[in-house]
Amino acid sequence: MAPHDVPTAAQLVAAVRDFLAADVLPAVEGRVRFHTRVAINVLGMVEREIELGPGQARDHAARLAELGVADDTELAAAIRDGRLDDSAALVDLLRQTVRAKLEVANPGYLE
Repeated sequence: MAPHDVPTAAQLVAAVRDFLAADVLPAVEGRVRFHTRVAINVLGMVEREIELGPGQARDHAARLAELGVADDTELAAAIRDGRLDDSAALVDLLRQTVRAKLEVANPGYLE
């Protein structure tokens, strides 16, 4: 059980994002409006990483283990050395890694 009470970190981030979108964005213009939109997008990314990150990390570690490497550094070395050429598991890992990044950064790109 986590040591923190409600609201959770994800709920706090969502509340700030909602405040910026509903109250601040309509009241500002120009550069401040642009930076408010950026902040809203960043908070959305943080929310998604809090929600999805632990599962994505577990899945990524399992795919790395399937390839016989411990981490991304070892994966890069294995690719560079040609130890994983033409591996369907490698292609799957790379696709799933990009998908996980997009799920957090901008899920709209997956549609």
